[in-house]
Amino acid sequence: MTPLFGSDVKTADIYVDLGTANILIAVRGQGLVVNEPALIAYSESRPGKKKVVAVGREAQEKIQQSPGNLRAERPLREGVIADFETAEALLKHFLQRLKHGPFMSRPRLVVSMPFGVTEVEKRAVVDAGKAAGAKEVVLIDEPMAAAIGAELPIRDAKGSLIVDIGGGTTEVAVIALADIVACTGVRIGGHAMDAGIQSYLRRQRNFLVTDRVAERLKIELGTAIPKKDIRTLEVDGRNADSGAPVRMEISSQDIGLAIDSCLSDIIRAIHDTLEKTPPELVSDVIEEGLVLAGGGALIRNLDLRIQNEVRLPVRIAHDPLLTIARGGEKLLSDPDLLDKIQLEM
Repeated sequence: MTPLFGSDVKTADIYVDLGTANILIAVRGQGLVVNEPALIAYSESRPGKKKVVAVGREAQEKIQQSPGNLRAERPLREGVIADFETAEALLKHFLQRLKHGPFMSRPRLVVSMPFGVTEVEKRAVVDAGKAAGAKEVVLIDEPMAAAIGAELPIRDAKGSLIVDIGGGTTEVAVIALADIVACTGVRIGGHAMDAGIQSYLRRQRNFLVTDRVAERLKIELGTAIPKKDIRTLEVDGRNADSGAPVRMEISSQDIGLAIDSCLSDIIRAIHDTLEKTPPELVSDVIEEGLVLAGGGALIRNLDLRIQNEVRLPVRIAHDPLLTIARGGEKLLSDPDLLDKIQLEM
């Protein structure tokens, strides 16, 4: 295999997790420096003519302040680039912010992507990175970065199982000898759960809530075991028939039932991955269990439900929202491992 960045360079400069919900950026020697919504706010003077007004957290704030005047765009849907122009603008904004130090003028990027993406999807990310000012762009699998961040022994011959539940996708991977032996990816994550909550409340309560309220309900009341330890929260929304403002008390049982099908699909993906895994590595996983990472790992009692249904020990990675970024950051100082796990183009 050709050396990663040529014989004169040993390390990469910046790691980017361009997620469906958030963009995380780590810089070699500095750690995590960006953790903001993967969001752009823009105005449109005429159809197809976009003017970027704000990016990231600032875009989120501006849209909340003047929702009628601005439009919102997320460059990624279900883990892959849906709008090239927006992805380029997002990357360019944050790379410009990081321009200090000799290597930052043309940084070498490492970008993680969902397992099994197409060549077209890979090329879109590489082209967006280079258009934003990167000298070179190397791609890695997201579950591999998550496993490294969760401190799993990925170089060992022993099998390790990581379940990474992101905003747009969930990936379940068995890793051994720095290679993904079996993986199942489902386009289900935090956003699908939010949509499930909105659909459930409209269907069962005739109650409409915004994306932001649905996300809040997921975070504060989301549970994998609906009938256990029931909690409630009052939120504002609208009557689905009249459109009149309504305040309603919602229970964790409601939210648990609303996201149940999403969680069932994630558990099914775990079973599917184990079925594709060689028996000798399955025995390792049975002994060591699995690790949950990503924002979805924070759903209350999800670890307990998986443990009961899959019959494996389960632990939640430390600070699961940042597990993948920690893995990417470690790779910036480990060129040998990065060379071994990079995706072929």
